[in-house]
Amino acid sequence: MSEKDKMLAGEIYNANYDEELIKERIKVKDKCFEYNNIRPSNIEDRTNLMKNILRKYKGNFYIEQPFMCDYGYNIEVGENFYANHNLIILDGNKVQFGDNVFIAPNCSFYTAGHPLDAERRNQGLEYAKSIKVGNNVWIGGNVCVMPGVTIGDNTVIGAGSVVTKDIPSNVVAVGNPCRVIKEL
Repeated sequence: MSEKDKMLAGEIYNANYDEELIKERIKVKDKCFEYNNIRPSNIEDRTNLMKNILRKYKGNFYIEQPFMCDYGYNIEVGENFYANHNLIILDGNKVQFGDNVFIAPNCSFYTAGHPLDAERRNQGLEYAKSIKVGNNVWIGGNVCVMPGVTIGDNTVIGAGSVVTKDIPSNVVAVGNPCRVIKEL
């Protein structure tokens, strides 16, 4: 099993020393650099390049600059997706956004995690667990979504939250760690 296969399966893999994964990360980081340096008024070129970065997209979507990701081919965005400035997606595994998702500035989605054991961590080992964001979700500024999390439909995540566990549909959730404070 290749390191990439292990990564996509959510198993421990070697991200730091595997040539295939390093090449893939450099390739998409070059594309992100290019994207981040296109004039904001050149919407057509920005959209076309982003379509080349993402694995899957539906209809209209818009991602403000700057944007960074690890691979791109694990990211799926739904119809009417909007992400404000400084979106970071560490997509060692699938990151799926539903329709009508709005993301405020400075948000991060991390599929990657590392062993707690320092010896294994220092070997460059990590894991990646998928993230899923449902339809009609609003994510406030400076939110971090951690590996393996699912956020349900029609949910609002308050600014500054660190989402470490699944959040159900039809709620407002806030805090560190993020927790439900209100049903909608």
